[in-house]
Amino acid sequence: MNSLVLPLAAIGFFSFAYRYYGAFLAAKVARLDPTRPTPAVTRGDGRDYVKTNRFVLFGHHFAAISAAGPLIGPVLAAQFGYLPGALWILIGAALGGAVHDFIILFASVRHGAASLSEMARREIGPVAHAAATAAILFIIILLLAGLGIIVVNALAHSPWGTFTVAMTIPAALLFGLYMYRIRPGRVVEGSLIGVAMILAAVLLGPWLMASPYAAWFRLSPLALQWILPIYGFIAATLPVWLLLCPRDYLSTYMKIGTIVLLVVGVAIVRPTLQMPAVTSFIDGSGPVLPGMKIFPFCFIVIACGAISGFHALIGSGTTPRMIPDEGSIRFIGYGAMLTEGVVAIMALVAATTLMPADYYLINGVPKVVAAMGIQPVQLAELTRMVGEESLQGRTGGAVSLAVGMANILRQIPGMSGMMAYWYHFAIMFEAVFILTALDTGTRVARYLFQDVLGRVWAPLGSTTNVWSVAFVGIVVCFAWGFLLMTGTVDTIWPLFGVSNQLLGVIALAVGTTFLLRTRPARYALTTFLPCAFLTVTTMTAGVLNTLRYLSPAYIAEKGPLIGYVDGILSIVLLLLVAVVLVDSGRRWLRILGERRRGVVDIALAAQPLDGSTVPSS
Repeated sequence: MNSLVLPLAAIGFFSFAYRYYGAFLAAKVARLDPTRPTPAVTRGDGRDYVKTNRFVLFGHHFAAISAAGPLIGPVLAAQFGYLPGALWILIGAALGGAVHDFIILFASVRHGAASLSEMARREIGPVAHAAATAAILFIIILLLAGLGIIVVNALAHSPWGTFTVAMTIPAALLFGLYMYRIRPGRVVEGSLIGVAMILAAVLLGPWLMASPYAAWFRLSPLALQWILPIYGFIAATLPVWLLLCPRDYLSTYMKIGTIVLLVVGVAIVRPTLQMPAVTSFIDGSGPVLPGMKIFPFCFIVIACGAISGFHALIGSGTTPRMIPDEGSIRFIGYGAMLTEGVVAIMALVAATTLMPADYYLINGVPKVVAAMGIQPVQLAELTRMVGEESLQGRTGGAVSLAVGMANILRQIPGMSGMMAYWYHFAIMFEAVFILTALDTGTRVARYLFQDVLGRVWAPLGSTTNVWSVAFVGIVVCFAWGFLLMTGTVDTIWPLFGVSNQLLGVIALAVGTTFLLRTRPARYALTTFLPCAFLTVTTMTAGVLNTLRYLSPAYIAEKGPLIGYVDGILSIVLLLLVAVVLVDSGRRWLRILGERRRGVVDIALAAQPLDGSTVPSS
């Protein structure tokens, strides 16, 4: 099949979903009120609560939610063929992921920018709050460590990538100062300066690699493992307008610009999708995801490409503190997720235009590939053109994505000799893509930890006290930095996918409760149905993974420590989410009972601790 069909289908379907379903959510379900002051206005403090231009905030939000999932997940799911992944991305993003992001952002804004765990306390009750808080704190540290591992693997010994990523920091600082201090509100002028600096860094990359200065940016994994938590601390504690939001906004130009370039490349080259629509590996016999059947793992592996719990942390973390008005919620919450869906479709296209045998040899577990006797088709030529010693056995999806992107772009007229350039550019692009989620996630984790620690000692919960902010920032960065330095892909990544989707289950349960309490019951189906589907798929995957972690074969391969740790942590997470779901069900029945008795304004399960009021509509 012509590969152009998939991006055209995605753009058309998502445009339709935004125009009609997104409008339905905004007008009927949420009943957005553009005149109602948002927390950025009512609580503005110049540090965390900052009213931000909607386009700049879209850039921050999109950059923050777009992590490894939309790039790596579809590549790995290509083992099942291009059709299952494409259908799940299209349907899941429009009816699940975008709804999830929209409703959580809206609920957080109405709750005064409350975190997901605090909304669980207010909407569901103390039991769900305790379970959700424990699950969220553990999951976010695990997610940050997992993202850190990907960034380290992408940037290690890569001067071009490290240099470009490093240059986004001074560009962001200059943009922030320019827009908020030098020329307040001049978004276009600041954008031109910041984007010009990033483009210069990208174009100077090949020159840098051939210069004596390359050694300055050729960092070892250990050096990056120290640098990333330090950077995370700085991004989590500086005023949000100075570094974090501008860096994410400027990085979005590179993210979306690269995807647009890839779409243009596909339109010009029109490569054929080499992978079958559905492969024989849907039964779990494939070399890329050995033992994982299409159900439930296709829905888990694609993760952020269709729906992601991590988005709820951003939608109840930094974004509600900066959103200028409720009218922007549809554009930012629903629109950014659909944009991420397009990214996921393009990643799927890049992977499936490779010859299937070459795709399996790059991504497949070496011993499984060897046992299947798969023979290369174009792999030797691709390896030569990208300048690598070997591409075989480079598992994880990142390398095959870079090869697929480079192979498409080098076929554009006039670019036939630029395969190596586009390959290294793609590797750098992946690192930039993921790092923006790492720094925002660290700031959100700081908010969450301050919520919890503030109940132990009130000053620790203050977001305006510099010493409290710094102390909690250190605690958060030490936690995920420790896992980053002591863990490996084997110890952290197995829990990553299911944990992320379990977080989505918690968020949709909170969103459903919020809608049941404040809107006619039928509108709660918009979140209840995705919640039910995600619960079935994720719980099934969690149980299957737990059985695999505790199996003699897994323990013999990974060692008793890794096997038992993964297994026990998986069980704990499943139990915590089950507690949230059971308590949510209890709350739903109570709300529906009150509705039948004619109660109009249903009270919160628990009142805000700061004495603020939450509107009932």
